[in-house]
Amino acid sequence: MILVTGATGLSGSAIVQEFARQGAPVRALFRSPDKARPLHGLANVELVEGDMLRPASLTKALHGVDRVLMISSAEKRMVETQCAFIDAAKAAGVPHIVKLSGKESGVGFDPAKFQGTREHVEIERYLEASGLAWTHLRPSQFMHRYLPGALTGVDASRRELRLPIGDIRLAPVDIEDIAKVAVALMRSDGHEGRAYDMTGPQALTMTEVVEHISKATETAFRYVNVSLEDKLREFKEMGVPDAFAQIIEEQLVERSRHPESHVRTEVHDTFGVRPTPFAEFARRHAKAFLGQ
Repeated sequence: MILVTGATGLSGSAIVQEFARQGAPVRALFRSPDKARPLHGLANVELVEGDMLRPASLTKALHGVDRVLMISSAEKRMVETQCAFIDAAKAAGVPHIVKLSGKESGVGFDPAKFQGTREHVEIERYLEASGLAWTHLRPSQFMHRYLPGALTGVDASRRELRLPIGDIRLAPVDIEDIAKVAVALMRSDGHEGRAYDMTGPQALTMTEVVEHISKATETAFRYVNVSLEDKLREFKEMGVPDAFAQIIEEQLVERSRHPESHVRTEVHDTFGVRPTPFAEFARRHAKAFLGQ
């Protein structure tokens, strides 16, 4: 049995839905019944309620599981949550954990300079030392982070992408590509002790990103290279908690120091997944970019 944790989040729900689309059985762990409602009725998906921080709540979820795809929110005690889950899975006899991790695409990006990547590295090391078989799947920035509503996304009312990162290039990946790779990985053998880094198929400047959005929506969007101070002020006006704004600040500052980006699609090739270009993603989400 395969278990996917964090099944109601952005990546977890996409992966569970991909299992269902392929007709492959999967068990999906959720913490909030309200958030799990969209997953009800999916073919071959067994929904189980539990909390990764409370081992006693995981008995049913971990029973008979031989492989876990471990996902949890990066905003809520990720290190504590995932390390506690690793311990619970080991105690339950689960032999193999695949961690959905993350890796910035910028050439020279220092993972120690950004809390998100620091925490992923810490969890990876804990998993590797656990005695369990392990695999790391490390996608770069999600294309979904450009959608309105994301902290670093488009302002649909202004028709602007406002970021303090100049003309750097990033290689964002479509979450649907991640889902397809994750399902293929979980359904095949021979991945123990391996780390798979993946990006989208193009390294794009933010100007090129908005050009694709403009073409997809037939509406003029523009990139505004705001100052870091202005962006932090916008976060404050949006009601973003100071602690979380500081984390995003770390990421933006370190990104701005590394203008070039890796493009890594070898993992797509390994698992037979066609890399989705940003233009195709923008066409698929054109209404969302327009705030509709």
